Amino acid sequence: MSGHSKWNNIKHRKGVADAKRGKQFTKLAKEIMISAKLGGSDMTSNPRLRTAVQKARDFNVPKENIEKAIKKGAGELEGVNYEEITYEAYGPHGIAYIIEVMTDKKTRTVPELKNIFSKLGGSLGETGSVGFLFDHMGIIILEAAGLKEDDLIELTLEIGAADFETNNENEFVIKTLKENFHAVMEELTPMAEKHGWKILHSELQYLPKTNIDLSADEVKSNLTLIDALESHDDVQNVYYNLSISDEALINE
Repeated sequence: MSGHSKWNNIKHRKGVADAKRGKQFTKLAKEIMISAKLGGSDMTSNPRLRTAVQKARDFNVPKENIEKAIKKGAGELEGVNYEEITYEAYGPHGIAYIIEVMTDKKTRTVPELKNIFSKLGGSLGETGSVGFLFDHMGIIILEAAGLKEDDLIELTLEIGAADFETNNENEFVIKTLKENFHAVMEELTPMAEKHGWKILHSELQYLPKTNIDLSADEVKSNLTLIDALESHDDVQNVYYNLSISDEALINE
């Protein structure tokens, strides 16, 4: 799934029902907790925590929820101990999947994921079975208004980003190497504030090297699987190399 498609998907899912919104809040809180656990509660020295908090703000997570999650992760409040795990899998019609999970009980999560794939035409794979089909990169989405492409070329070189592109939402997508993502954000954030550029979204993603086109029915079977995975409490992110049109996302 390309960066801009992932962003379209995120924006589309912002309009889901309250039940799904609450589940998304929980997933964002998990990311904040584990970020604070690994790097401490000081956002000035913990870029992963800053990114997690900004993402929560983008989804309108209440301030008190964010603060509580930080304190739980940092050990200032009692909380659950989560483990980060990445799984690789195949879905219907040979589509490759990478699933990022945060769980407090791996022995519960794995059988549940296996059951979802088994019911919906796929299977969990071994580590490395599909990972080579993706690049793990940072994605930063900038609003195009007030920013010219020539400026972005110069900016991309200056801050050490790997590449940039425009998308069909009239936005600029900056790509970084995984290891450079937080450093690029450190450089870009004050620049954006100075020039009035709006950073719409930023995160690490698994980007497929090639997207696969399927028939409408085959896409639908994968959308059913994607929805089931994203509805699971322990699943944080789902990536895949399926080509999905905006129309398919809207009509799913």
